[in-house]
This record gives sequence, structure tokens and C-alpha cells, in this order.
Amino acid sequence: MSSGEETTSPSATGPGAGRRVLVTGASRGIGRAAMQRLREDGWRPVGLARTVPDDIAPGEQYLAVDMTDADSLRDTLAGLLRDGPFHGLVNNAAMSPVTSLEDCSLQDMDDAIRLNLLAPLLCTQAVVPGMRAARAGRIVNISSRAGLGKVNRTAYSATKAGIVGMTRTWALELAGDGISVNAIAPGPVLTELFRAASPPGHPRTVALMDAVPLQRAAEPSELAHFIAFLLDDRSGFMTGQTLYVDGGLTVSAVKL
Repeated sequence: MSSGEETTSPSATGPGAGRRVLVTGASRGIGRAAMQRLREDGWRPVGLARTVPDDIAPGEQYLAVDMTDADSLRDTLAGLLRDGPFHGLVNNAAMSPVTSLEDCSLQDMDDAIRLNLLAPLLCTQAVVPGMRAARAGRIVNISSRAGLGKVNRTAYSATKAGIVGMTRTWALELAGDGISVNAIAPGPVLTELFRAASPPGHPRTVALMDAVPLQRAAEPSELAHFIAFLLDDRSGFMTGQTLYVDGGLTVSAVKL
């Protein structure tokens, strides 16, 4: 395991007020944008990812871990918690096998379940005791509009629908401790994962962009804004909800 350590003291002002927040899948895409935004908001963001970025900013901390390895993930989380509790958790790490129904293998399903469902479970189980002790906390799970159904995404859709169910269940279990749990379900976002699954110019990618009422994909920074919103103390009366940030796809009549 390698790490990038904080190089400056975080700000004690802003919505984060110097508190720690754990972000998974933090080295690129939505996770990296969230790390940057949360640092700007005064949080002390700690990122987990398979690899550590080369350009870590002051105030960011990264640890490299294979989140599909339950034992390694538990060890990493235990080490982090020795430095104190987390006020926030962003379960963002995910993978998206692209296969037809006929070609979807048990290995595809197992891989997606390990990263998209089991890793969030382990991270949440690790941080909740500290949140319960503080009687405060914010958990944000990143789902996907694909959880409502998407061609050639059996494993991804199943697990992203599953994280919504987990979100609702955790919200009910943790509400009495002052902990909110919400999900964000993005539509197309210009991340490495999206570009790999939806190559520019591919007929299905073109059809998707044509179907988005806003006629574009989101930037990762736009998703980071909604993550910051849900982590904010002023969002505490919202729990168990799924926020669709998809350019209008969920209200579009077009079915993909």
C-alpha cells in the first residue's frame, strides 16, 4: 500500500470545517473532482484508489488499495480510523462490464458485486461507529441512471440498482443517530469509465447524446457539486433519496 500524505493543514472554515471525508475511486473522474471540490470547501479529503495520482494537491491524502480485496480494504480502513473518525463518506468506486445478456459471465457479475456493492458495504461499516459516536455523519453513494436499465450493462445495472436499495435501508437504520444516507445517480459523465464504455462516435453513444434533453454529458465537477451539497450540514433533513443528475434522461420519453 502506498500513500500520498497531506502536505498542508486543511482549512477549518467552509462547509467541511476541517473534518475528514473518505472518497473511494478517488484518483480520476468523479472521485478526483470530488476530492478537489471538498478540499476547496474546507474538508480533509482522504481518497482510496487502485493507484495514487502523481499530482496530489496540498490538503489531499491518497492511499492505494485494491478495493475488491476485502482483507486489504479492511486493513486500510482500520489504519485510517486510528487517526480519528470520518464525518463523511463518498462511495464512488465502480466498474462497468460491457456485455450483452448472452455474454455476461458469472465472473462479470462477481467482479461488479465486489467493487460496486461489497466495497461500499465494508467502507460504510468501518466509518459508521465513529459517526454514531458523534451522532452526526453524511454518506453519499454513487449509483447511476443505468440502474433503471441500460443495454449491455447487466452487471453494472444490477449493482447500481442494488446501491439504491442499500441507500434506503441504511438511511432507515442510521437516521436515529443523525446520519444521512443519500445516493446520486448520474447520467453520462465525461469520465474515463464512460469513454471506455461509450466510445465517441459509436452509434449507441451518438444515440445516447441525442436522447439527453440538455444535449451533452456532464463534467465531473458538476457531480462533485452535488456530492458537496449532500455532505453539507444544511442538507441534514434529506435522507434515503436518490438524486438523478442526468441532463433530463429520466424524464425523457426516449428509451435506450
